[in-house]
Amino acid sequence: MAEDSSSFASESGEDSKEDEFELTTVRHRPEELDLLEAQTKFTKKELQVLYRGFKNECPSGVVNEETFKDIYAHFFPQGDARTYAHFLFNAFDMEHTGSVNFKDFVVGLSLLLRGTVNEKLFWTFNLYDINKDGYVTREEMLNIMKAIYDMMGKYTLPAIKEEAPYEHVEKFFQKMDRNKDGVVTIDEFIDTCKKDENIMQSMQLFENVI
Repeated sequence: MAEDSSSFASESGEDSKEDEFELTTVRHRPEELDLLEAQTKFTKKELQVLYRGFKNECPSGVVNEETFKDIYAHFFPQGDARTYAHFLFNAFDMEHTGSVNFKDFVVGLSLLLRGTVNEKLFWTFNLYDINKDGYVTREEMLNIMKAIYDMMGKYTLPAIKEEAPYEHVEKFFQKMDRNKDGVVTIDEFIDTCKKDENIMQSMQLFENVI
């Protein structure tokens, strides 16, 4: 028997009614399961589990940036995750509404966890492109990298040197900015990443901190 795709219903009829009421009253009802399943690489069952977790953290059905930062801080208590969470929130908030709903969340998560190499690189470029002008500058790349190092904490083993983010970015940027015009385009970014095994391995860092 097909799963109910109209309300993320649980096995309990009572829970189902509560879910339906809650989603209706907050007016942030997610799209039907069939549509989300078509837009992502998650199964209906996985979407139900993800929605349960999302609703538990965000009962209203949407999350603003401050709440997103608070949630993210729990996962990285050893460092300061707020700056990286800010950049990550902007990447998930594709329509720049100031909030992330369940659809925004699962579409982004699907790309990061199960997308093609190109899809993951496009998403990562969008993360780096802080002002969304279609280019990544050395400063933007450094801001992201410093935020990641801050989040990972100063007491990691082996210890991270203070100059590490600068060295990391300089190495990346010199390889990516092929025409030496001071900015990296999406084509330069994807082409360099695909041809450099070390960069591709470093990109795994982003999946680990999502």
